[in-house]
Amino acid sequence: MRQLLAAIVLCAAVTSAHAEVRILSSPGGQVGPFIDLFDKVRESGERVVIDGPCLSACTLVLMTVPSERICVTRRAVLGFHAARSMDRRGRMYAEPEASKAVHEAYPAPIRAWISRRGGLTSRMLLLRGRELAKIYPRCR
Repeated sequence: MRQLLAAIVLCAAVTSAHAEVRILSSPGGQVGPFIDLFDKVRESGERVVIDGPCLSACTLVLMTVPSERICVTRRAVLGFHAARSMDRRGRMYAEPEASKAVHEAYPAPIRAWISRRGGLTSRMLLLRGRELAKIYPRCR
């Protein structure tokens, strides 16, 4: 778990009112460890502050932690793409069923935004700025 936390640069900050998990920069990675981590965050009751790039598997936070406990800063960027796996030879291949399942698990506003941009493909879709602030509140 320590390697995952270091790799995705998550830091927990305790404030006088409550604890929070701050996502500073995450390029994504294997889905399993992200699901495990975000399940723990959901169970903890902590708020998630997205304060930088949250790409690929990092966006699973959106389907795991309740939306009312997620906020974004001006530096926040969410990056979405179709699910893919790697074979034993290191070649990437598409996982259409996994892509469909992930898309359906995102909150409705995220699904709608992705659909308006043609759906999940191999191309990274970036949600940021005003568009992102229409879906998630700015952190205070």
